[in-house]
Amino acid sequence: MKKKTAADVQPVTLADIHKYHALPSPVHPLISLIDGSTERVVLPINELSANTIPNFYRIAFKPGLGSRVKYGQGFYDFSNGGMLFAAPNQLLANCSTEVEKTCSMYTLLVHPDFFLGYPIAKKIKQYGFFSYAANEALHLSEKEAATIISIFNNIEEELNSRIDDFSQDVIISQIELLLNYSNRFYKRQFITRKAVNNDMLQKLDDILDDYFNSNVSLEDGIPTVQYLSDQMNVSPRYLSDMVRAVIGQNTQSLIHQKIIDKAKEKLSTTALSVSEVAYELGFGHPSSFTKLFRAKTSLSPLAFRRSFN
Repeated sequence: MKKKTAADVQPVTLADIHKYHALPSPVHPLISLIDGSTERVVLPINELSANTIPNFYRIAFKPGLGSRVKYGQGFYDFSNGGMLFAAPNQLLANCSTEVEKTCSMYTLLVHPDFFLGYPIAKKIKQYGFFSYAANEALHLSEKEAATIISIFNNIEEELNSRIDDFSQDVIISQIELLLNYSNRFYKRQFITRKAVNNDMLQKLDDILDDYFNSNVSLEDGIPTVQYLSDQMNVSPRYLSDMVRAVIGQNTQSLIHQKIIDKAKEKLSTTALSVSEVAYELGFGHPSSFTKLFRAKTSLSPLAFRRSFN
């Protein structure tokens, strides 16, 4: 397999996007809102080359992200479009899914420097959905889509009609509103997909059981969040957010709990030493195992064994 070289990767700026789509230069050098409903341009920007690294945040609303979501015994129709998010300096491979290839109605491109001097400069990094994959897009109801479109309209009006001392304040407040609504709608999405998420949790449990029961841990060590997300075909951040929404803890905590459950099983049903239990569970040093066990149970492994017996 050919390795990627620096020549295979193309840095991309806001100006590059406008030039590629034969659009006028951005009104502001650090922010651009492309109205796909009038410009008829096709984003995402990763059609520019095989691999691109944008230097800006990208927030896109796509009307074609239809989805019927099962909730309980029924289905809810979220066929009114959805949102895709990407952070700066993330490598974007060439389009590979139908989700990525659909045309955006609005695409907001914002360079991080636009946020300098505002609290959002730090806060924006807390929104996990900038690390989600395209197949983990935010699907919107009709009412939710109307809310999102109205915010894009406010940003567009501010950019096109007036650039003054207050413009940046107003635009940033609208971007914060957009992100907060997106965060709320993602939480709703986790809830409406509760049945699907419960199936994912069961699959996670099965993967972890197979991992420890087949002694893969002896070879590869403790399972990682990246390993589990690869097995589940979702991004690590999405997996942790989904797990947290369902059971109130992240994926790393779920892994630790499974380790403790397996440790208790081995300590109570076998004559293995604490060191042997630690190595079977993937720990390179027994002391690390003992530290985790004590933190989760308030007992040392030996104390647990004695109390059980």
